[in-house]
Amino acid sequence: MSDWHRQVPTAGTVELPPDPRALDALGRNHSLETALADLVDNSIDATATHVLIRFVQHGPRLVGLYVVDNGQGIAPDAIDAAMTVGGRRAYAETDLGRFGLGLKAASFSQAGSLTVLSQAADAYAVGRRWLLTGDREGFHCDRVPSDFAAAELRRGWPIPTAASGTVVRWDDVSAFPAFDDREHSDEFLSRTISHLQGHLGLMFHRILGDGRVQIWIDVEDVGRGVGVVNTVSALDPFGYPRAVAGWPKTLVADLNGVRVALRCHIWPGRSNLPEYRLPGGAEQRQGIYFYRRDRLLHAGGWEGVHAPDKKLQLARVAVDIDGDVCGLFVMNPEKSRVSAGPHFAQMISSARAADGTTIGDYLQAAEAIWVKANQRVTAQRTAVLPPGRGLHPQVCREIRDELPQRNDKPLNILWKPFAGDDFFEIDRAAGTLWINHTYRRALLGGRRGGLNDLPLIKALLFLLTEQMFEGSHLGPRDKDNIELWREILTAAAKAEKTTYEARA
Repeated sequence: MSDWHRQVPTAGTVELPPDPRALDALGRNHSLETALADLVDNSIDATATHVLIRFVQHGPRLVGLYVVDNGQGIAPDAIDAAMTVGGRRAYAETDLGRFGLGLKAASFSQAGSLTVLSQAADAYAVGRRWLLTGDREGFHCDRVPSDFAAAELRRGWPIPTAASGTVVRWDDVSAFPAFDDREHSDEFLSRTISHLQGHLGLMFHRILGDGRVQIWIDVEDVGRGVGVVNTVSALDPFGYPRAVAGWPKTLVADLNGVRVALRCHIWPGRSNLPEYRLPGGAEQRQGIYFYRRDRLLHAGGWEGVHAPDKKLQLARVAVDIDGDVCGLFVMNPEKSRVSAGPHFAQMISSARAADGTTIGDYLQAAEAIWVKANQRVTAQRTAVLPPGRGLHPQVCREIRDELPQRNDKPLNILWKPFAGDDFFEIDRAAGTLWINHTYRRALLGGRRGGLNDLPLIKALLFLLTEQMFEGSHLGPRDKDNIELWREILTAAAKAEKTTYEARA
C-alpha cells in the first residue's frame, strides 16, 4: 500500500527574511555596460532629456562614478520605496523598468557603495546610501543629509538645468584598476568609454535617434577639472546606406491569436560603417533584434530559427515585444537578453509576408546577396603587425578587420620626451614608434591627453611606418624614407606648435 499523500499539511507560518548577504548576489549577470544601461533606463523613465555618465579620477586612481540626469526626480516620500530591494512602483505603459530591481541590482553588481541623491520639483533634496562593504546585520540604508544632497545636485553638471533631477553615485567600483598607475587608468578609461559609447549607442539607438534623450560621458580629474565630453551617438543596426530591392519585408506569425511581426532586413553587402560593424562583430550580430518600448534588449542570434552562418551576416530582423507575450518571450532582469520559448521557432516557420514570402525565402535571399557581394575580386592585402598600446580601440578594431595580421609582437605608438625636436623615432627593438612629447599639447589643442589620444594621427603613423618594423634590419631605401618623413612631419609639428602658442 502506498503512503503517498496528495496534500501536504501545514501548522502555521514562520517569517524568514533574507540574509543581508543576499545583496551580494544581485545583478551578477551584469557587466559595467549593461549596469549603466539599466541606470539610463531609469533616467529615461523619469523623462530626462540629458544623462551624464562621469568617471572620477584622483591622481592616478579611479575613485568613483556618477550617473546624473535632469529628470523628474524622486519625491521625499518616495525615496525609501525607490531604494528598497524589490520595491515596485506603478509602472507606466512606456516605462522601461519592470522588476523593481534595476537600480539596486545594477549598482550592487559594480560598486561597494550606492548613493542616490534626488530632488523633485517643489520639494527638498533627499538622499539614501546603501553601503555593501563590511559586515551587515540587516537591511539598513543610510540617510544622506538634505544639504549634502542639494550640493551634489548643484555641482555644475554640464547638462541643461532643471527644477528636478537625480544623481546616482557609485564608490568602490569593482571594475576599476586596483593599483596606482596613471597610464593603466588612462588606457582603461579610453577602452571603457569606447565600449560604453558602442553599447549604449546600440541599445538606445531608437531613443537617441529621435532626439528623446542625449547621453554624454566625461572624466573629472579631481583638482584638474573635467576633460572632453564624449557624446553617445545612435548606432542603428538597420542603418544601411541603401536598401536591397524588395526588402525589408514584414512577415507576420500568429499563435493562438497572438500576433508577432518580424521586420526582415538585408544589408546590401559587407560594410565599414559602424552600424554594420557592431560591438561583438557583424557575424555574431546576425539574427533577431528584440525591442521593448524602443529599447533594444537583445542584439542578434536566431533563437532556434536557424543556426549561425557566416553567409547570413547580412540578415537582421527587428521584433517589438511587450514583456512576456503568451509565454513566447522572457526578458531577464538585467534587460540584456530575451529568451524565446520553445514554440517560437515553430511559430516563426509559419510567418508570411503579404506577398507570401516565408522565413525560408528571406534566409535564402540574404545568403544569395552575401554570396554575390563577395564574388568581386579584391586585391590581396599585405599582412601587418598587430596594433598595440597607444592606438584607440576603434582604430585597432578596424585594422584587425581590414588587414591580415602577422604573427609578431604588436606595434605601439606612445609619447615620450626627446632630447631634440624630431617629431618621431622608430624603436625597432621595443616595437614602438615614439612621438615627441613637446608637441602633444599643441596637437591636442590644450586638451588633456590620454594613452589612446590623437587617434587620427596615430592611425596615419601606423599605416605609414608599420613596414619599417619588419625584417632584421633596415635597407638604404627604408632609412631614406624615414628621414624624409621625419623632416616633413617635424616641420608640420613645429608649425602646429607655433600656431597654438600664438593663440594661447
